[in-house]
Amino acid sequence: MTEQMSVDSAPPSAETPGSAGVSGGMHYDFEDAQSGDLGALAAIADAMKSDSLADRLESLKRLGVLALAMGEERTREELIPFLDESIDDEDELLLSLAEVLGDFVQYVGGPKYAFVLLRPLENLAAAEETVVREKAVDAINKLVESMDQLQVEEYLIPCIARLSSGEWFTSRSSAAGLYAAAYNKVTDAIQSKLRSGFEALCKDDTPMIRRAAASNLEGVVARIAQEHVLSFAIPNFRRLAEDDQDSVRLLTVEPLVAVTKRLSTEECKQHLGESVQRLCTDKSWRVRYMVADHFVAIAKNIKDQDLQEELVNVAIALMHDNEAEVRGAICTQLDGLADLAAPEAVVARFRGPLQELVDDPSQHVRSTLAKHIGSLCRVFGKEGTIEHLLPLLLRLLKDSFPEVRLNIISKLDVVDSVVGIDSLSQSLLPAIVELAEDKQWRVRLAIIEYVPLIASQLGVQFFDEQLSNLCMSWLGDPVYSIREAATVNLKKLTDVFGVDWARTTIIPKILAMANHPNYLYRMTTIFAITTIAPSVTPEIVRDQILPALECLVNDPIPNIRFNVAKSLEPLAEALRKSADTAALESSVVRPTLVRLEEDPDPDVRYFAHRSLESINNGSSAAAAAAAATATTAEQSASA
Repeated sequence: MTEQMSVDSAPPSAETPGSAGVSGGMHYDFEDAQSGDLGALAAIADAMKSDSLADRLESLKRLGVLALAMGEERTREELIPFLDESIDDEDELLLSLAEVLGDFVQYVGGPKYAFVLLRPLENLAAAEETVVREKAVDAINKLVESMDQLQVEEYLIPCIARLSSGEWFTSRSSAAGLYAAAYNKVTDAIQSKLRSGFEALCKDDTPMIRRAAASNLEGVVARIAQEHVLSFAIPNFRRLAEDDQDSVRLLTVEPLVAVTKRLSTEECKQHLGESVQRLCTDKSWRVRYMVADHFVAIAKNIKDQDLQEELVNVAIALMHDNEAEVRGAICTQLDGLADLAAPEAVVARFRGPLQELVDDPSQHVRSTLAKHIGSLCRVFGKEGTIEHLLPLLLRLLKDSFPEVRLNIISKLDVVDSVVGIDSLSQSLLPAIVELAEDKQWRVRLAIIEYVPLIASQLGVQFFDEQLSNLCMSWLGDPVYSIREAATVNLKKLTDVFGVDWARTTIIPKILAMANHPNYLYRMTTIFAITTIAPSVTPEIVRDQILPALECLVNDPIPNIRFNVAKSLEPLAEALRKSADTAALESSVVRPTLVRLEEDPDPDVRYFAHRSLESINNGSSAAAAAAAATATTAEQSASA
């Protein structure tokens, strides 16, 4: 590298394999660097000066190895100054360097010398590229955690002062992100200076600096003493909230939440009421969007009931906002909004806006509403939900946009917990049945997952009359995920209605598909009976399932045959559960797999062999367990 920073005892770089670097254009091999190989360490050093960006990036990743070889003292005195002086203009390299230096404390001698890393990071914090500055600020804040008060006051505070007074906006914007981390590690006198410095950033003529101050005001507010909330936090919040740039005002919403947490009810009403109202009705939709997205947090922290009542009116106004993004954001707050007023008032005041939102021209708004409207059921109560919300849910279930329908279906359990499955099925079941054949497979999938809940509440007779054929039709769906979910659905229904119902109602219909000319139906038959097998009795496996599988052993499609081989493994385990059927493992299952091991298709042979091995291992384990049980019983009897 340079005369000031070299690897002791390393061969000259021109003679070191792989270290030709700039002049030779050779590839650097770093693999032996971890072991301390001097040639590899020299390669890292030379690669840091290479013309190749890839080599320089690779050398930065292995900077820790070089630091270990140099030792802590030389790393502080040579390597860090070299990195500081060698900073180039490649953004990717600067970003990587900032990331590395944030974790470099251990290489410079531990927390005692963490301040050594501040200088290169300070330069990076003034870089032109935003992501580089942000990573450098993150790295400095990480260093602060390991620095004591003396180090912070002697090294970090001057660093913050230099950045805050920098000529270019880049350094001043980075400075805004350092005040919060330093604040609680300094004396009261320096804290006062930090507040003054941050306030200067809030007043800066450059909008980008004010944006940075607004972004970091929340962290500062969380750390200042209670006495400074009124004198420092509120004036600066107001100043930024009234900024002429909407890009600054929208960033004051999160600091507003932080400020409200630090104030009493009366203080919130006295000092923030007007500012909150102004933000809620801001001329910029982006500001209103941020308010809508944090609306409940703001309203609940304010605590004043009268002001909260006013905010409910503001929320209703946001539901009628001209911008779809704002209307969608306020829909995400429905659950919390319902707690800001009495239930009767919520029903009366929200009913009209909700009806308009259901017909909103924006798909995004309707989709967001569908996802959150169910949370209002607990406030509306059973009668209010049936009268006012169920008609809206029905309209959303019939929406032309698939995501709207999907969001309603995914939240039906919330509605069910309030109105009961009877009312829900009477109102929405026709629409649910219609959606079971929806063009969008995700909608069909959501319906399938909801069927066991409906079935458990409505009983066997209703299911057989209304939903049985529907469940069977899903087994022939062209989408694999639907067919797979349909088989799992049948297992759940078997657990709900019992084995006898499955034996007489479901299993015969599944087995009938084994003769279907379309191989996908035959494949689904195998999947279905394999999934159901653990939930039925060994006798059903023996009398109904096993004979059907034996017929499919000779299927002309290899995929069918190797899935038969795979399914015989769980069936053997099911047969083993009863003494009356255990013999079938040896008389039917094993011979079938042995026959499949000689199949002309290699996949069939592979899965047959794997299943046979698994069955053999399972039989051995079962025999060992039985022997152990018998031995224990004999010992207990003799005792």
